[in-house]
Amino acid sequence: MRNLFNLSTSHYKSIMKHNISIILFSFVFVFGMISCDNNDDDNSATPSNCDQEAVISSEEYVSAPADPLFIHSMEIDDDCLLISFSASGCDGNTWELKLVDSGAILESNPPQRNLRLSLQNLEVCDAVISKTLSFDISELQVQGDQVRLNIVNSGEGILYMY
Repeated sequence: MRNLFNLSTSHYKSIMKHNISIILFSFVFVFGMISCDNNDDDNSATPSNCDQEAVISSEEYVSAPADPLFIHSMEIDDDCLLISFSASGCDGNTWELKLVDSGAILESNPPQRNLRLSLQNLEVCDAVISKTLSFDISELQVQGDQVRLNIVNSGEGILYMY
């Protein structure tokens, strides 16, 4: 009888170990699924190749920092506006930049939007630092298939076709 009891106890322990393994595996699996960031269904997410999103705000368009900078060039790649610019500074690592849209759509053919590249530069060095940043401009689309983006602090514009 004792051997039967020992067999039952060892069998019970084996079943418990197996059940605990299943429970732990299930927990890890469920936790892993919950913690995964799946944005495949969210088409409004910033494309991975853009550094930042453009900001649409009439208030920020007027009030955002306007430290001196020089825009060298602009180009559009899909829904990203790439802006090459330079400003004085030490290394540019502390610069805060935003591409700010005024929120107004000018009725013309094609329609137009006014934007400015806002720079907050607290660096006090004489070096001239050049950078290129890209901004997601997909939220700037208007009715139709194109809009002219006037970058007011560059004196230039660029046609965004989508």
